[in-house]
Formats: sequence, C-alpha cells, structure tokens
Amino acid sequence: MSGSSPAARLQELFEGRRLTPTQRRIAHSMVRRAGDAPFLSSVELAELAGVSQPSVTRFAVALGFDGYPALRKHLREVAPAGAEAGEGEETYNEYQQAVLGEIENLRHLAGLLADPGPVERAGRLLAASRPLPVLGLRAASSQARGFGYFAAKVHPDVRVLDEGGSMLHDRIDAARRAGASALICFALPRHPREVVDALSYARGRGLTVVSVADSAFAPVARHSDLLIPAAVGTGLAFDTACAPMLLGRVLLEAMCDALPDAQARLEEFDTGAVARGLFVE
Repeated sequence: MSGSSPAARLQELFEGRRLTPTQRRIAHSMVRRAGDAPFLSSVELAELAGVSQPSVTRFAVALGFDGYPALRKHLREVAPAGAEAGEGEETYNEYQQAVLGEIENLRHLAGLLADPGPVERAGRLLAASRPLPVLGLRAASSQARGFGYFAAKVHPDVRVLDEGGSMLHDRIDAARRAGASALICFALPRHPREVVDALSYARGRGLTVVSVADSAFAPVARHSDLLIPAAVGTGLAFDTACAPMLLGRVLLEAMCDALPDAQARLEEFDTGAVARGLFVE
C-alpha cells in the first residue's frame, strides 16, 4: 500500500467497506483531498464533507479504528510527510477509480464462471418453473425488472415482484398455487429486511430459491438454495452493479439453453416487432 498514490491508498482503505451514504461522502472528500487528508482535524473534515463532527467519528469506527485520531495516525504512517503523491506512476481520479473497481469486479466474475455448473443448474431451475417469480426490492428492483423484461421473451409466465408490503407474500402464494417451483432473487446492498423475510417465506412454501447477491455471505444466503455472488462497486456515493447485471444476463442465457422453444419464441417476437413497426431501424 505504501507504494501507491495517496488517493489510491485511501481507496484501498475504503474498498469493500459497507458505508452509509454519509460515510461515503466523507470518504469521497478525503479522496479528493488525499494529500491533505492525514493532517485534517475531524472538524475540518466534517466541514469539507458537509457533515457533522460525530459523523466523522462514526466513519472512523466503521473503518475499524477506535476513533478519528487513530485513523489520522494510520494515514500519517502510510503517507509520511514530504512523500510525492503519485511520483513515477499514473494516478486516477475518483471516477476513474470507480470504473476500474467495476472492471476488477467483472474479472472476478469471469473467474467464478470458469465453473459453469452453478449457472447451468440455475438455468434449468428457472426454465422449469411455471410461473417464474423474479424478486428484487429497492436497489435491486431495476435488476429484477431488467431480468423479467428479457425473460418474458422466452419464458411463458414471468412475474416480477419489485414492490414490498403486505401483498408480497400474497403474490408469492399466487405464484406457488399456479405451479411455480423456483424463484430468482436479486439482492443488493443495503439488504431490505423484507427480502430476507420473503425468501424465508418462499422456501417455506416449497419454492427453490436462486439468488444473485453481492457476496456469498449476504443476509439472503441462509435462505437461498443456490447463491451466485457478483460484487458491487463501492467507489461512488451509491453502489454500482455492473457485475450483478451481467450475471443476470448470463443466467438468462443459461435459462434459454434449458428452454427448447426459446429460439422459436425469440423469432416469433422479432417477426411481430417488425410487423408492428415496434423499433426504429
């Protein structure tokens, strides 16, 4: 860590930490002022980030330090005074670092997919479920809707569950009564309690749960029959989910491979789309 630029050292310190939006604002302020960060008081950092001084203390504790003085001492030790920031090497701003972090997440996913077994098993489970419930709440709702949109082109009955509340269990019941045998869940930080409760309920009703989550140790793990992890990026104020999105498309491909009429359905859709003038060429 000592051989990298101040900004990169800070990014490494924050990487993979589960920080609140306020704490991320502090982290981003430190990255932007990486050269000065080891010498800022907690009050100065709070003013720089536009947060309260106690928030800075909680931020330091979230990073594993006893308090902000311990964090500042650590930064001074790994970035001694007079060191040239980024001397002799290329440096990246916080936006570039976020992109590079996502590239690394995709590389990790590629390595995971060297064993196609879990994805192929998931594809068979999803293809066989009629209907197919697709669950994703809050941050993961867009993942569920995107998966559901494409899945509906090849699967005869896809039901996207992207709203919580008292009706969620009812919709799981309805899918089970209609013949559903499996459910796919997209679970991203911060993990809603409703998702964990819904998966527990779904398994209790006899559904096999396939989950895409940010970690094999995510809260949904204990309520999943098959969990395939895809890391989220944490370099910006809000998580980025390139790897989970790509994994969703990979699962769609595996599901298509397990559906004997998938290609015919796609061709039928394309023919209808042309007849309706659905898309602009």
